[in-house]
Amino acid sequence: MRIGVQIPSFSYPGGDQGIPDTLKEVTKIIDAGGFSSLWVMDHYYQIKGLFDLPHTAPMLESYSTLNFFAGITKNVKLGSLVTGIIYRNPVLLLKQMTTLDVLSNGRGYFGIGAAWYKEEAEAYGFPFPSVKTRFEMLEETLQLTHKLWSDDNSSFEGKYYQIKDTYLSPQPISKPHPPIMIGGMGEKKTLRMVAQYADATNLFMRAGVEVLDSKLKILKQHCEGLGRNYSDIEKTALGTANLIAGQTPNEIIDLLKKLSEIGIEHAIFNIPGIHEIRPLETLRDEILPAVRDL
Repeated sequence: MRIGVQIPSFSYPGGDQGIPDTLKEVTKIIDAGGFSSLWVMDHYYQIKGLFDLPHTAPMLESYSTLNFFAGITKNVKLGSLVTGIIYRNPVLLLKQMTTLDVLSNGRGYFGIGAAWYKEEAEAYGFPFPSVKTRFEMLEETLQLTHKLWSDDNSSFEGKYYQIKDTYLSPQPISKPHPPIMIGGMGEKKTLRMVAQYADATNLFMRAGVEVLDSKLKILKQHCEGLGRNYSDIEKTALGTANLIAGQTPNEIIDLLKKLSEIGIEHAIFNIPGIHEIRPLETLRDEILPAVRDL
């Protein structure tokens, strides 16, 4: 079992000026501590109510932050969990992702999804079309991703995106390309796209182990229908390790054992109070060693 850390909050002591030093301290511990990955959200303001924070709490742009991480880490993979399809032109997004992979010497993860935060999109003027349209945009972006991260430089003519020259330089350091992770648990569209285009799926621990097990079985069915090897897809799940609110290391270890039994290989936790360091050290010192061989 691999363990990653997501940082979804930048509300730290010292205010905005304290953010860089806090992130340096936290990410250096993560990088040296045996964690597999480090993630941020892709939002422009804080999710209302997350960690009891208002939407006006600090929120950093994801790819700028990941490039900051690339400069102070050497080991962990880096990614956005997950990039919303509505926020960027796909060529700009892939240029950002490729830049991250190059600057991190091949440690990029390309997390992507159909986006969901309508209130945020409307607040900042991002288009927020129907679910059907967003998933069509997502699928075209996935097709374009495989094209741009290849030697095929021919034009791309989609319903939403038309690209005359799909040449992208530099190409990623990761080979054959950064792992493509699709976030979400929709059975008909999301998991089918995972089977068809992605290298990893990201599910939500809050749904419960039984639900995740059923989603993985559906993913396997999609793989069988498309002729895809199910074992080639990395199974990941996102959850919260709330060690400052009474959740114990043993409870998290027991959860990870159950997740491992259904096939989850990579668990990613956000950690309330991560800036206090002790919760992160507990995850590193008491939980990682106990689940490393699952």
